[in-house]
Amino acid sequence: MSESIFTVPVGPQHPALKEPENITLTLDGEQIIDAKIRLGYVHRGAEKAFENRTYVQNLYVVERVCGICAMAHQLCYANNVEALLGIEAPPRAKYIRTIVAELERIHSHLLWVGIAGHEIGFDTLFMYTWQDREVALDLMERITGNRVLHATNGIGGVRRDITSDMIPHIKKGLTYLGERTSYYRKIALSEKTIAKRTVGVGVLKTQDAIALCAVGPTARASNVKRDVRKYDPYSAYDEIPFDVVTNDGCDVAARILVRIDELEQSAKMLEYAVDKLPEGPIRVRAPRSVPPGENVSIVEAPRGEDIHYCKSNGTDKPERYKIRAPTLANWASMKKMLIGGSMADVPIVLAAIDPCMSCTDRVAFLDAKSGKSWAWSCEQLKKYVEKRYG
Repeated sequence: MSESIFTVPVGPQHPALKEPENITLTLDGEQIIDAKIRLGYVHRGAEKAFENRTYVQNLYVVERVCGICAMAHQLCYANNVEALLGIEAPPRAKYIRTIVAELERIHSHLLWVGIAGHEIGFDTLFMYTWQDREVALDLMERITGNRVLHATNGIGGVRRDITSDMIPHIKKGLTYLGERTSYYRKIALSEKTIAKRTVGVGVLKTQDAIALCAVGPTARASNVKRDVRKYDPYSAYDEIPFDVVTNDGCDVAARILVRIDELEQSAKMLEYAVDKLPEGPIRVRAPRSVPPGENVSIVEAPRGEDIHYCKSNGTDKPERYKIRAPTLANWASMKKMLIGGSMADVPIVLAAIDPCMSCTDRVAFLDAKSGKSWAWSCEQLKKYVEKRYG
């Protein structure tokens, strides 16, 4: 091996990482020639926890899978259970769900643009976007009562209505956010700091994005026109006009522009939804127990395609629940983005997929002798830990 080739661990604790993960990089000088990704540092057993709680109790557990995508996860869960029950939320509830989901997308994308600025040393952008993000958080608090964990959904609808006195505040906030989005797009296209640190960095070509099953803004920034809201609509997305934003830049700069353009689309969708908000009830009654069956539900979370699987057994608790978060779908692409790049670009390339480790992490047990893997219950895991570590 050449003397210039060596390995560098990034994580699980590292200044560039907001959550623990480990990426072992093989470098030839400053150039990355290989990357090995290891996950599993913040597994919290959420899927197993679902099996020990009722469907109603799980509405609040599922939000805590991810604070930034709380509405997306809870909406996906509610859609799942409603499909198994054979019920449908009223039209007004579907619109309210869509409004909160798009406000969450605005909040998430503004947060990410700020983080991107921070990772390239452009902290002024970070402070501006996080200040504007407060407008979206305040609107969500006005509608749901909470800024981050909204508890918007019940099984069969939503738990709070949008009253007529809220609408002027929502429209005022949307006007302000629309103006700021135009400003951020101008900055992204003209600021030399952004161009030098993001153009041509973390390249993921269109064919690679498709082959590696990239999702969300990561895929759309590689010119892959894939968005669940448009091609498998849920809630009120089949009634609200919007464009799927794509960019053929295939780099970090393109991922910034896609998210900024999606901010504009979300604001337009919200204006339409508020103006067309149907009259009527916000919830239908739902039974506590769910008939035996299986269902898969998909939503477009801010980070991309979020997939939930539910298996019911006729009781008031799910027999099995499984979540495939968008970050997990994008990890395969991450290795492709890193190889060929520079060590100095690692923080922004990692940030560019907007990773959420608490959404992603899972635990598997492997018998080193037989090669067999299996899952343990919480009690079995507790006994193993006590026996092994005291």
